[in-house]
Amino acid sequence: MTATTTPAVPPRDLAGVPNEPATTPPRKNPFGLARTLRYAALLFFLAVVLVPVYVLLVTSFKGAGDASPARAWALPTTWTLDNWTAARDALAPSIWRTLQMVVPSAILAAVLGSINGFVLSRWSFRGANLVFTLILFGMFIPYQAVIIPLNQLVLDLGLPSGIPTLILLHVVFGIPITTLIFRNYYQTVPHELVEAARVDGAGMLRTYASVILPISLPGFVVVLIWQFTSAWNDFLFAVFFSSYNNGPVTLALNNLANGALLQNYGVSMAGALFASLPTLVVYIVLGKYFIGGLMSGSVKS
Repeated sequence: MTATTTPAVPPRDLAGVPNEPATTPPRKNPFGLARTLRYAALLFFLAVVLVPVYVLLVTSFKGAGDASPARAWALPTTWTLDNWTAARDALAPSIWRTLQMVVPSAILAAVLGSINGFVLSRWSFRGANLVFTLILFGMFIPYQAVIIPLNQLVLDLGLPSGIPTLILLHVVFGIPITTLIFRNYYQTVPHELVEAARVDGAGMLRTYASVILPISLPGFVVVLIWQFTSAWNDFLFAVFFSSYNNGPVTLALNNLANGALLQNYGVSMAGALFASLPTLVVYIVLGKYFIGGLMSGSVKS
């Protein structure tokens, strides 16, 4: 008597349908042509961006005789910190004045933009779209086109030259962009939150302070970084509304590059790096929050 073998029955699912054997998807080649070209392009643009930084960095450590256009690419013959010491001594007072300017101007512009954005996005009134459009016009007017009448207005008002006037100007010219960012961000806030506050009897200011402001951190991070860097890097307002003795670091850096130390490229390069350190630190520390805040306000209703 011969034994008979029963053919293997494929497993079935709950519906009684035979399960097909799992197939392993083909693995992508990590060194494909498209990916290789993409990384090559990224490395190329990275090199283009870092080349000026390299020249700035190596020149800042060169002595007066070693820092010259002919040796811009060469490493220092003798490494020295004298350029950094001279740049620090020359720019330290102006950097402190710049901090006194950018911190209050960024905070005030952020608060005013937040209030405007909330009112224009969640507290509708007749003519709100027209008001928003008029505010946005301030973003598209070049500073160079209004600098002469603006200078005359400042003189007629009797505003003093220096940091207080620069704070006022940066706040006024920062309101359009901060209003736009906050309005787009508040458009993503659910209507139910505002409606619930209204039902509970909260007015506009109470709704803003108790409901909207606690969830506005991403928007404030974006606006504060934007305003901080814009005010820190500004040069046009500094030239017209301040002087070397009471102006920001951009004015002092320009004076350092065009003064008696013109032939000492090392001091100029060290001063440029020294003046850019605060904005670099801000982006390194808050960069990921900046991108997250932009993305959180990217959806418009």
